Amino acid sequence: MGSLARQVCMDSRIREQADVLVEQCAEIGEGDNVIVSGEPPSEDLLVAVAERCGELGATVDVSMGSDRAHRAYMRAVDTDDIELNEMGLAKVTEADAMINVRGQRNMTETSDVPPEKTQKRRAENKPIQQQVMDKRWVLTQFPTPSGAQKAEMSTDAYEEFVWSAINKDWDAVREHQAQLVDILEDADEVHIKSGDTTDIRMSIAGNVVKNDAAEHNMPGGEVFTAPRHETVEGEVLFDKPVMAQGREVNGARLVFEDGKVVEHSAEKNEEVLTSLLDTDDGSRYLGELGIGMNRDIDRFTYNMLFDEKMGDTVHLAIGMAYEDTVGEENERNDSAVHTDMIVDMSEESYIEVDGETIQRNGTFVFEEGFDPEA
Repeated sequence: MGSLARQVCMDSRIREQADVLVEQCAEIGEGDNVIVSGEPPSEDLLVAVAERCGELGATVDVSMGSDRAHRAYMRAVDTDDIELNEMGLAKVTEADAMINVRGQRNMTETSDVPPEKTQKRRAENKPIQQQVMDKRWVLTQFPTPSGAQKAEMSTDAYEEFVWSAINKDWDAVREHQAQLVDILEDADEVHIKSGDTTDIRMSIAGNVVKNDAAEHNMPGGEVFTAPRHETVEGEVLFDKPVMAQGREVNGARLVFEDGKVVEHSAEKNEEVLTSLLDTDDGSRYLGELGIGMNRDIDRFTYNMLFDEKMGDTVHLAIGMAYEDTVGEENERNDSAVHTDMIVDMSEESYIEVDGETIQRNGTFVFEEGFDPEA
């Protein structure tokens, strides 16, 4: 089937998503070497991305993965035999850009892989992660029946949900979110309080505040930075589940002293949380503070790429801090882990910046309906 026929048959929303990924996010141009990766359920988007890259004169390497094959390998291999994937490192090193499309058949395919194996693989392949972060990269989602089922939505409704969150006016999003960036840029202490279960403080002084309007993550819709990791104090209950190692961790609770997690628990799959925290020296410290602002993401879907951008939420990531969020005078927390976890801020919650309330019950100071005393 030729290019014209594909354009006629393909859902226009897929074509629109591909154009944004290739031109806006990854900024693909003539002569670029581009890795395009995904799984069979996301093939339509991979086709549209590869086609657009070809039209722009780029060279494309398409990698069609398999969670089933990955699971089989990880269950079969001995933990001591897990080493750096030199082939994968070489491939990433030669690339100029990477476009990764999620679209699994089964979101929990790897749930029976022993956590210690996943932890070892993540630690060994840290050089690959570091190479990726130095490239032009973008991660996105293709709406699959598996994703719809996990979100408890019909396939059609899930498709509309995904593309509504992705295919939007990102210039307008950037302008709206810039108001929060302005508040945080010269700030020191951020205080997050939610009900009786979350009360945590941290300094962001000297670090860089990023306006995510769909550059690396698609969808975008958050403002984020790195805490000065040694300054984090307090307790936080993540009241939204997190998917990690193919498992659902519920009711994760962390207690910080001098920046380090000194106590933790979870209502479900606590051993997975423990495995993440025990990965390396940096995995018990925070690497990110993010504030969700994408109100087209109005429900929890068990997909962190979307859930962390949800309006009326904040998320904290244990582990690695992104280099471009850490100021020149501050130390970057380094880890093979970067795991985001979410706090619902829609009720009995507020965010203070240097003693001033800038969000209460999900509404920002620059939005209609804000009441600092509500």
